[in-house]
Amino acid sequence: MSASFFLVDTFFNLYLMVVILRLWLQFVRADFYNPFSQFVVKATQPVVAPLRRIIPSMGAFDSATFVFALLIACTKITVISLFFSNAAFNPLAVLIIGSITLLKQFLSLIFWMLILRAILSWVSQGGNPFEYVLSQLTEPLLAPIRRIIPPLGGLDLSVLIAIIALQFIQLLLQDLIGPF
Repeated sequence: MSASFFLVDTFFNLYLMVVILRLWLQFVRADFYNPFSQFVVKATQPVVAPLRRIIPSMGAFDSATFVFALLIACTKITVISLFFSNAAFNPLAVLIIGSITLLKQFLSLIFWMLILRAILSWVSQGGNPFEYVLSQLTEPLLAPIRRIIPPLGGLDLSVLIAIIALQFIQLLLQDLIGPF
């Protein structure tokens, strides 16, 4: 039972991260000709394109992709509750827990992107297309921290501070809404 739960949970989480990445890439106006960006677009385009005909964008916000991400999160909650916990189906509870799942997954994605950026800064020489997109995604989070705390002797603490702040937010949310 736990092995199948792990597979279902992992499958939904990974695809939800790809859809959230599409939203995030659009929000920061990342280079969509980058190979990594192209992967994200191609992985989500079969569903997002038809949804865009039905759900219009609100300014720069891609509401169709957001609705798709929320649908994936709600589907994950529904599948897990029906197959693994035998709970009664409550649409309002699924929507609320799905929204919380979407938020938690977004925060988790930010965490892992920051960790990857820190590791790549130690190893990579630059010029990698993935590293370029990673920089475009995380720089809006790190630039305000760098304005307050500039690099000290060549050591940039902005990633560490962002990770600590992110962990604080995740723990605060967990205290406020419980272990959904």
